Amino acid sequence: MDFAIILAATVAACFALKVPLKACPLAFYLGAVAVDAVYVYGVFFGLPRAVWSPLFVLVQKCELALALFVVVMFIGCLSREGRAYKWLKPVRSELSIVAWFLSLGHMAVYLESYVPRLLGGGEVSGNVMGAFALAIVLLVLLVVLGVTSFAFVKRHMHTDTWKKVQKLAYPFFALVYVHLLLMLLPSALHGGIAASTSVAVYSVVFVGYGLARTARALADKRAEEAPAAEKPVNPSFSDELDVVS
Repeated sequence: MDFAIILAATVAACFALKVPLKACPLAFYLGAVAVDAVYVYGVFFGLPRAVWSPLFVLVQKCELALALFVVVMFIGCLSREGRAYKWLKPVRSELSIVAWFLSLGHMAVYLESYVPRLLGGGEVSGNVMGAFALAIVLLVLLVVLGVTSFAFVKRHMHTDTWKKVQKLAYPFFALVYVHLLLMLLPSALHGGIAASTSVAVYSVVFVGYGLARTARALADKRAEEAPAAEKPVNPSFSDELDVVS
């Protein structure tokens, strides 16, 4: 349920902060890095409860970064002629980079906490081992997608190569869902209410995205195949990817 609330607030914030985000993205990037720094400090040295509690939900559970990634992905499902798409599309890159920075703090602490357990030979459940292996794959994908989202990197890449790299967003998003299920399903199957609710919310979001993205792809294909006389005056089908362009 926390994620549903965070996602709703994130969507509202993306619409409200579009103009300053586009005007000064560096301020938002530095803000994300600062949040990561405070979080990492709190993990090792402690923070007041009032500060740690929101950081635990937003960063340790990675819910803010995930909410931003969900917004970025769903932008690709919107009608190309719709007002929401036209408003958010120009900051899609910036939103993904903010999410990328926020997720790095989560990844760093997550890996630091699990590596000693795995190397120490302690007993680790199968679902945790699977989630950890997936986390490594996600980290690699995250680094590749995040680095190539920066405009100066994109400018130095061949267009076709960049598009192929960005298509890694699809398996990345799918594997995030699998990772979440590996962590939550055991508790949910044993009657955990919080875990069951989280599985339901995440399933609605990720399955809903899959359906929406498929519908968008079919709509774009029909529009591209339509006779020239039936096409809109200013068609825009260049935004095929679900991570920034």
